[in-house]
Amino acid sequence: MSDLASGSDRPGSSEAKGSGFDAARIQEVKAWLASQFDAAGKDVPEFEYTPTSIAHLHNLATLSQSKTQAASIVANDFRQKAAEYRSQAARIREILEHVGLAQESLPSNVVGSAQVLARVANLLNIRDTELSSFLVAMGDISLRKSGVEEKRAKVQKESKVLLDYTRKAIARLTYLKRILAQLEEELAHCDGQTENWKTNLAVMVSKEREYNQRYSNYRGKKIMPSNNLIHDRVQAAKNRQSKQLLDAIQALLNRVGYTPEISHGVLVEMAEQRKDLEKITKPILDTLRSYQDLPPDKALASLAIEDKKRQYAAAEKYLEEVLQSALAAAD
Repeated sequence: MSDLASGSDRPGSSEAKGSGFDAARIQEVKAWLASQFDAAGKDVPEFEYTPTSIAHLHNLATLSQSKTQAASIVANDFRQKAAEYRSQAARIREILEHVGLAQESLPSNVVGSAQVLARVANLLNIRDTELSSFLVAMGDISLRKSGVEEKRAKVQKESKVLLDYTRKAIARLTYLKRILAQLEEELAHCDGQTENWKTNLAVMVSKEREYNQRYSNYRGKKIMPSNNLIHDRVQAAKNRQSKQLLDAIQALLNRVGYTPEISHGVLVEMAEQRKDLEKITKPILDTLRSYQDLPPDKALASLAIEDKKRQYAAAEKYLEEVLQSALAAAD
């Protein structure tokens, strides 16, 4: 040991007492270290004894001694059991030799069967080769097998559910990718239309500014038309609007086949027939509106819209035929 180590373990020194050193602990630690290093055939290395190192080494020594003591107890128990097994084996061998069943005198197939039986017993972790022990071990293995099979069935079921979820997720992902591609294709068209709207809006803004400027100029110069001129312009505008309204009404009447011969009764009958046709066409229109909630699959939506358009055209044709028949009946 170093001089520092030998000087620090003096039990009578005041420094050792003040720093918490215990001479008995130091001696125990030294004895334990010497025994451990002597068993390994090495010398104890030199180091400084401090309160921390002494406490740590003392804990290690205590733990090592307790574990060594427990290991020696277990080893002695195993040695005693081995001695008992050897004595029992010698006794059984002597009995077998007396009855003429020594291993040397037995056939090779009998020895092989006995060895196989012993290996199976060791594999099943049973202490003897009694039939009851084998049955109990086999029953235990059967129970374990049943439990494993139940767990395997449960795992297979869960795997199947997860596989179905995975397939649905893949199908959904494919559908979303297709929708994304369609939206990206339509984005270019929408961008062009937006640019067109922006251009038109800019033109409208410029026109608005121009009109506001001209209006401001007119107000500044106080150039206002006379009352008669305003009245004439208003009257002309009303006449134009009245003429346009009459032309639109006449065009509508011509389109539906109206003639002066149509009476009130004919109109009432046609109105009732129109209500019936509206009842027929209302489900079709509702169905068409319901297609607005469908996902944007352009091909399917186009087919459905064309089908409903054909149905609507057929309904309109039927309405015109009814109107023509009503007009013919009135004539």
